[in-house]
Amino acid sequence: MSTSTTSGMALSAHGLSASLGGREVLHHIDLDIVQGQWTSILGPNGAGKSTLLKALAGLLPHSGRVSLLGAPLRSIPPRQRARQLAWLGQNEASAEDLSAWDVVMLGRLPHQAWLAPPNEKDLAAVERSLRYTQAWDWRHRALGQLSGGERQRVLLARALAVEAQVLLMDEPLANLDPPHQADWLCVVEALLMHGTTVVSVLHEITIALNANRLVVMREGRVTHHGATEDATTRDAVCEAFDNRIAIYPLNNQWVALPHIPAKTPHAN
Repeated sequence: MSTSTTSGMALSAHGLSASLGGREVLHHIDLDIVQGQWTSILGPNGAGKSTLLKALAGLLPHSGRVSLLGAPLRSIPPRQRARQLAWLGQNEASAEDLSAWDVVMLGRLPHQAWLAPPNEKDLAAVERSLRYTQAWDWRHRALGQLSGGERQRVLLARALAVEAQVLLMDEPLANLDPPHQADWLCVVEALLMHGTTVVSVLHEITIALNANRLVVMREGRVTHHGATEDATTRDAVCEAFDNRIAIYPLNNQWVALPHIPAKTPHAN
């Protein structure tokens, strides 16, 4: 994993707007993502979370300015950008007949010369990534032969193999059972120890509450951005979901639970 040596912002957006199908989805967003930390984006369905992540990655036409590691995103050559920023999206397509090993090796393409065979560094990065995600045992199996959870771990390994300074993940826990969600948290902790910036969109609010910082969205706007440890941040999360969830401390971590109104006793 890459070690970041510069302080400051990994990603910055100023006046960021984006439209889908002729409808504006993001509305003039200003946002700074702190380098070397984990920022998780939360909000109800349709809040614009995935659209924001794609715009920050340069995968979506947008207006406004986005900067990656201090440089305007549009000015960074594609291969350089692909080495600096790795992406894991929802329901990503990949050749079903490729082996898990070959899928993960695709993450090394930004580092390789045209048609050059993998070198020792590439081989080591792929093996390390497959072992990180506990996908090593089926490295020779075709992607199409894997379960949804196994496939997701291979795609995560591909993103890790890039060894980028910034890693963006949209719903990375899809199809993962609770033990492997915990394993994903361990992977994120290891990335942070190496200085990698992690940005995730998650529906699993309790998992997201382990992040350093939270970006709370609603109706295409950022309604709050702050440290998870701040009570105002947790309050903003509950408010974004119309206070239909509540956040409690449990065993030195925060847990989000559905807020179920007290039942009215039936009259006899």
